[in-house]
Amino acid sequence: MRGVTGAFLIIVAVSTGISLNGAARAADLAIACSALGKERELCLQGIDEWAKRTGNTVHIVSAPNSATERLALYQQLLAARAPDIDVFQIDVVWPGILARDLVDLTEAAGPHAADHLPAMIKSATVDRRLVAMPWFADVGLLYYRKDLLEAAGRPVPRSLSELAETAKLVQARQRAAGDPGFWGYVWQGRAYEGLTVNALEWIASSGGGTIIDDAGKVTIDNPAAEDALITAAGFVGTVSPRGVLNYTEEEARGVFQSGHALFMRNWPYVWALGQSADSTVKDRIGFAPLPAGGPQDTPHAVLGGQLLAVSAYSANRELAIDLVMHLTGREEQKRRALAGSLNPTIPALFDDADIRRDAPFIAQLRPIFEQAVARPSAVAKASYNKVSARFFDAVHQVLSGTLDSAPALERLAQALRREEARRGWGR
Repeated sequence: MRGVTGAFLIIVAVSTGISLNGAARAADLAIACSALGKERELCLQGIDEWAKRTGNTVHIVSAPNSATERLALYQQLLAARAPDIDVFQIDVVWPGILARDLVDLTEAAGPHAADHLPAMIKSATVDRRLVAMPWFADVGLLYYRKDLLEAAGRPVPRSLSELAETAKLVQARQRAAGDPGFWGYVWQGRAYEGLTVNALEWIASSGGGTIIDDAGKVTIDNPAAEDALITAAGFVGTVSPRGVLNYTEEEARGVFQSGHALFMRNWPYVWALGQSADSTVKDRIGFAPLPAGGPQDTPHAVLGGQLLAVSAYSANRELAIDLVMHLTGREEQKRRALAGSLNPTIPALFDDADIRRDAPFIAQLRPIFEQAVARPSAVAKASYNKVSARFFDAVHQVLSGTLDSAPALERLAQALRREEARRGWGR
């Protein structure tokens, strides 16, 4: 066992290969994998296959479930140049924050980088360095009640105005039928990263851009963004409860899955839970792309997901790179899709015959992933958390009626421009 990994870390599993070249040459690596759901089990299976092939040993290190605590721990370890962890599982918005302490994987990935979703590669590329490889992807979806739309004779909405109109109609019908707590639309409105995701989807789907463009220019103060937030603020208290301003993913799912909402914005993990045996809405729900801002706009869901990165302080850098390429490769992503319903980041796998037969939910997500939009984490780099916090605070003020859309976005843009002028992105 190598050095101390920190008070928050626990070695939870060990995968040992049968050495092909003698035990004296076998290396001892550590990987930080998530322990959420089946992720640890799937990670262990993946590293076990690699360990058997190479004759090395890999330890799984369990980090805090909280993304905030996990990022803080990673930053602490990397700032200390600790060699305890060779491979890190990182969120899709963290490459810009951690890039200086991660290995450039451009040469190792070679042409295989082009096999992955372009938005994932874009998120993993900082200053032309590919600092992580995509492992699995998430994307925002619009969930809906099939039975209630059919009863009302309404289609799945394709724009935010259609969504509001249908939500209002069905909400009134359900309340008149005896469910006074029924709402038309639930989503994530608390002032946190989830609101950044929701608001960016409204704005990008209305032609308002992504807060900061690829060149680092602040673009958020524009008429399309203002209109998108005005539309969203109109949901609160009409088709969405005022309590939505304190909802995260799970509060929204609780309302929807208990049968008290028509529409919900959430991630793909909700599908399996909504279709579980104890779900009130089992076999009565569907999913679709999120609606566009208007009839002429293109809908965009924000991309989520996880990547694998190699520590610059790993004592086994080349082996760690080989492990990352194995875990993020086509065969391993296919296995994880079939065994754990984790969405692959290689678009060709959406057409794989085995996945289409055994995991049709994943196959249906391809067009949504192809229209996905990345948060501006790669350009904002280490400043991303500050950019996101300023953004969701401004949006929350608009949604709660504290400030109008135009002045809120004007103040936000001024603050971001001052930040960029004073220190530059990433400092």
